[in-house]
Amino acid sequence: MSKVLFLSVPSHGHINPTIGLVSELVKNGDEVIYFATEAFREKIEASGATYKQYLVDLDLFKPEVEGEEDQLFTILREATNIIDDIFRQTSNIQFDYIIHSTPFPFTAVFKQVLNIPAISSLGIFLGLNDFLDHAASFPTPSEYIVMREQIKTKYKVILPDKLVATLINLGGLNLVYSSRYFVPENQLAGETFRFVGPPVFDRKERADFPFELLKDRKVVYISLGTVFSNFKPALYQLFFDAFAGKDVTVVMAAYNVDLSQFKIPDNFIVRHYIPQLAILQYTDVAITHAGMNSISDLLYNDVPFVAIPLGADQPDLAERTAALGATIALDHNSLTPAMLQDAVEKVLRDLSYTVNMKKISDSFREAGGYPKALAYIREYINR
Repeated sequence: MSKVLFLSVPSHGHINPTIGLVSELVKNGDEVIYFATEAFREKIEASGATYKQYLVDLDLFKPEVEGEEDQLFTILREATNIIDDIFRQTSNIQFDYIIHSTPFPFTAVFKQVLNIPAISSLGIFLGLNDFLDHAASFPTPSEYIVMREQIKTKYKVILPDKLVATLINLGGLNLVYSSRYFVPENQLAGETFRFVGPPVFDRKERADFPFELLKDRKVVYISLGTVFSNFKPALYQLFFDAFAGKDVTVVMAAYNVDLSQFKIPDNFIVRHYIPQLAILQYTDVAITHAGMNSISDLLYNDVPFVAIPLGADQPDLAERTAALGATIALDHNSLTPAMLQDAVEKVLRDLSYTVNMKKISDSFREAGGYPKALAYIREYINR
């Protein structure tokens, strides 16, 4: 039995893909100590891992709030305190290896001080090549230079000169939650990248939903995810205008969205939380922001969909899926109700979208999932 230190960037895009992996590790006898923030405690503990809390929120991708300090600057200034606290909370544990989010900024410190293998978990992977190509032009703040000297003095670990290089921690084994077919051949090339398929597993979602209202109905499912749900509130009015009064039932997720300013049509079922995997069993067509977890669920379950990417890696995911002929990607800036209606009808009626989705979903299954990820980890650790 191995003891695993799991250091994740505490955001949905980086943690959600790892929950099934942790479950697989625990099921096969490993003990996992997982660092995150309180918002993720429940799902981490449900996976069988032991939850530990960071001293400071390490979500590098948290949206800036007006009047508050940039999250990254807080992390840089508190770096040695954060690192010391992790060492303090795990001082009585002899770890065998580390799994970390690729952008976890202190990977080098733990890998070198503990002198154990480190495995990178690529929660976001499309667009990584472009990011690396432009990395040299990114500015390095003075806070990073100070932090780098502090870490060099305290831990005898030398970090890269550039901040951006600290946020791309690739190693001897890099787990990619997709298939080689889905990721363009010019990206993530090499033996260190192992494609294990999307993060599809039994998430034990709460299923408190009136599924009886969907019986014998044509169902449209709409979700803009959790992080970008409030990115552009006007989109919700566009959805209402597109499908109000139509002979469909629209199930719409509106996570932390205030819809009091809108009149919700009678054929809409709107919830703060939707059990996505359960709803997909009733869904005829979906509209998604093309986040990795959502797009993986849709492709894996062969549900036709239209993509409206909003940010992060969503444009890359939507563009790649469209390039493979499996969806239509729309620009949220110029979108109209008529354009959305036309796109939804096209992915439903044109069988080429179904055929091309099937090619992707087949490649996902052939990648092997979390059992294959476990095999790659065992092979790497033993080697």
